[in-house]
Amino acid sequence: MSNESGNSSGVSSARARGRVVGVPKRCWCGELVIPLMSKSTANPNRRYFRCAFAVEKKLSNDNHAYKWVDEALLDEVEALSFRIGRLEQTILSERMEEERKKFEVFELKLETDICARMEDVVSEAKCEVKKALVLVF
Repeated sequence: MSNESGNSSGVSSARARGRVVGVPKRCWCGELVIPLMSKSTANPNRRYFRCAFAVEKKLSNDNHAYKWVDEALLDEVEALSFRIGRLEQTILSERMEEERKKFEVFELKLETDICARMEDVVSEAKCEVKKALVLVF
């Protein structure tokens, strides 16, 4: 497949060696993947990635790497969006955990303060009861 696209539908077909998600770096054969521009009438000037070996040997309808640039970049954007979503969830989970820990510390402090105040009130009440008993007897 020289500098022309043999795929007139405008969609990269899944190759026998497996579909590459995102921008291909190397072909299954080990060769680098290079960017080219279609000269076909169906896809004029549309950019694509192609195995350098297949380009050099002018192979067509083979199993070497071939992918439209726009599809590859869309794959990359979708993969990054997914990763961003996972990172946002991780950050949100960490923040929620931090807030939960802060709440537990605050709750413990509040319980301690309430217990201390209750002890003060009970202690004052005991003193008042003792005073009242002394006055009665």
